[in-house]
Amino acid sequence: MILKLSFLSLFLSSHLFAISVFVTKDAIKYEEKIDASKLIEKDFETVPRTCIPISLEDLQNGDFVTTHHINKNSIVCQKDIKSTENNEIVFNFGGLEIVKKGKIIYENEEFIRFKNLDGTIEQIYKDGRER
Repeated sequence: MILKLSFLSLFLSSHLFAISVFVTKDAIKYEEKIDASKLIEKDFETVPRTCIPISLEDLQNGDFVTTHHINKNSIVCQKDIKSTENNEIVFNFGGLEIVKKGKIIYENEEFIRFKNLDGTIEQIYKDGRER
């Protein structure tokens, strides 16, 4: 009888000590923006030691991108995401000014090659043409 009661109390207390974490519904690519529609909240009894789970407040307060590819049904940790920085590139062609979000990859006398936030690579020539 005592064994049954101890098992029952252990089973019921496991939900009290559960940790609420966010798990991916689909695979998320490298440097892809984290969207709440791709995450689902689940309760786990244990989380790996190296993982500090992200909270709902973190997701609501900032924009984040992934630091690596995250597989489907994986726990999203703080080390897996980073906040998006203001990566604006300003191209000034005299009277014409173009503002793009991304990071400069390569620049020479003819053109500037940069990577957009979604991962695509674009190239703009310094005389104003795109190709």
